[in-house]
Amino acid sequence: MNISTEPDRDTWHDLQQPGSYEWWYFDAEDREQGLSLVCIWFAGFAFSPYYMKHYQEWRRNGSSDPPRALDYAGFSFQLYENGREAVNFIKEGPSTLFEASGDSIGVRFEKNLFYYDSARDAYVLDIDFDFPARRQKVSAKLFFEATSRFVYEKRDCNNSGKVPRHEWLLALPKAAVSGSVTVRDVLKNRSRTMQMRAKGYHDHNLGAVPVHEYIDTWYWGRGFSSRYDLVYYVIFFRNNGYRPLTLCMVHDNDSGRLNVHDRLRVSQSGFSRGLFSPLHSRTLRFSGDTLRMDVRQRRVLDSGPFYLRFNTEISCSVDGLDNQRFEGISEFLKPGRLQSPLMQFFTRCRIWREGERSAMYDRYNFLKTCFNWFKR
Repeated sequence: MNISTEPDRDTWHDLQQPGSYEWWYFDAEDREQGLSLVCIWFAGFAFSPYYMKHYQEWRRNGSSDPPRALDYAGFSFQLYENGREAVNFIKEGPSTLFEASGDSIGVRFEKNLFYYDSARDAYVLDIDFDFPARRQKVSAKLFFEATSRFVYEKRDCNNSGKVPRHEWLLALPKAAVSGSVTVRDVLKNRSRTMQMRAKGYHDHNLGAVPVHEYIDTWYWGRGFSSRYDLVYYVIFFRNNGYRPLTLCMVHDNDSGRLNVHDRLRVSQSGFSRGLFSPLHSRTLRFSGDTLRMDVRQRRVLDSGPFYLRFNTEISCSVDGLDNQRFEGISEFLKPGRLQSPLMQFFTRCRIWREGERSAMYDRYNFLKTCFNWFKR
């Protein structure tokens, strides 16, 4: 796993290998209003059961029709209010729904797009989609203005660097987010608009082979305190002979200094699992020569057969200073579970595939709509 913070690398890489993937991730939290959201654009939806099935059939049968990443482009949008799901939209489809350029930063999927405004040093997100399965229509205009950037690069030294290509581009570790989100109930013909003043984050991941072939377990999180910005990353590889990636980056906003801790010991505890969610740790402890950190995955925002998303509390001591406390968002991935036909079946319930009719998708969203209505 190679790591970079170069802004210019945030463009589309147009990977052609079967099973390759690329995604651009944005999140924002407005803690005063209890609002948080996550937007992701995909050029090769790494966790698509449709993409996985095609890849498995191609590997098994050696057909002349390998899967192309852009035949599985996608977009997802999740909105949470006070820790509860308000919108959970995932759609994928063919390359005709996707547009990007390798020369400039920006991606479009249908009418949902983002681009980089260099004069403002900001990412602009323009969201507009219909969600008929939940009787919703969502539009948003959001500005992610850079408030801090990191400078760091790390090359994967496992197997003398002869490893599959996977990259994490930490494009925007902290942003001031402003704008609005409008959610319309199509059935009742009423809408509400939420103005956001939030803190946000943006990164970009890509790989030339399916993520499950190289990575076993993946923890990631970020948090902000009054003085520090923090991002951590933990990857355990499928090859047990490879050294795990354990990384914590702490930026001091007063001094502008970035501390990078990349040889940490990580212990997991408080293991949990759900009916369909994978076994995962709710508590991570990081320790090194000058850093001690505890991560507590506090509240589950979203879960699925291969991942979980959390509200998170982090306490961290750097160079013997008093504990700093952070709040943020974290995620856990177990990509190998997508190889299971049963897990593929349940994941299809969450994904609207252009041109595919799915009774399970319709039923799941109908039941989810009813459940959310009763919770109000």
